[in-house]
Amino acid sequence: MTINAPQSVTQAEARIRPYIRETLLDHSPYYSQTTGANVYFKCENLQHTGSFKARGALNKVLSLSDAERNLGIVTASTGNHGAACAFAMQKVGAKGIVFVPETAAETKVANIKRRGAETRAFGTDGLDTELHARQYAADNGMTFISPYNDIDVLGGQGTIGIELLRQLPALDAVFVAVGGGGLMGGIASYIKSVKPSVEVVGCSPLNSQVMAESVKAGQVLELDSLPTLSDGTAGGVELDSVTFPLCRDHVDRYVSVTEAEIAASMRTFMNTQHMMIEGAAAVPIAALMQDASAYAGKNVAIVLCGANISLSVLADVLQGAAA
Repeated sequence: MTINAPQSVTQAEARIRPYIRETLLDHSPYYSQTTGANVYFKCENLQHTGSFKARGALNKVLSLSDAERNLGIVTASTGNHGAACAFAMQKVGAKGIVFVPETAAETKVANIKRRGAETRAFGTDGLDTELHARQYAADNGMTFISPYNDIDVLGGQGTIGIELLRQLPALDAVFVAVGGGGLMGGIASYIKSVKPSVEVVGCSPLNSQVMAESVKAGQVLELDSLPTLSDGTAGGVELDSVTFPLCRDHVDRYVSVTEAEIAASMRTFMNTQHMMIEGAAAVPIAALMQDASAYAGKNVAIVLCGANISLSVLADVLQGAAA
């Protein structure tokens, strides 16, 4: 099946614009001075539900027929996509179940429940949870919404690319965290279709870089993931994922970062920018800092994908500064 990702993004823009925030593109004096680049943060940590995921979930739920919604909605999530689906279901009066890994952050699970969705725990890897949820939906005649392996979800996430080029037409490079590839696939495919000169950098934790390794191998790999502060990008990628060819064809390079680099970037960002971010949002910051001199004088955007972090994890990260 041939998919037109840029077209899906522009269709999503028209569909979801009344419901989402055009998030701030915030220039950073600290990071600009430190790197020599003109660094901007795309603040999806300030999006509804505290994550970019509201975009894709809304686009998918709004694209469903009344009959599909009335069957009940099932999804799987480490937290952010689940909260986004719950938010979208509230908007249309739908009901559903969100399956989460047993290791999901308590803060993210609470965020889902506050928006009225039922949660159920299954598995320890995001892909295992997703496959279980998909089977549950099939067995019970319900509508399944993938966190990333869906062109409508991907199209919604890609609306960030529309905003970026509108807010910063002279964009030279964008750094984006990569998990299943919905965020990256949407942003990269749209930006490359409009302004191919923009360098698109995919950023992963060293402990879970399934997409990056799959792109390197030329096929989706089944790889284990180790625990990571970047829980929002952790886990495997479905073998037939629509995101894989987009991440393969439209991302210029991939960078992996260590847990220590993620933690250090979280501390520095919160100390200088005075905003909350979760681990996944610090991954592209750490990636830029690995090779900052290469971007001197360039306009660089970093997508801050979310802000949903538990106080206990945050405390551990902050205490690490004194360790």
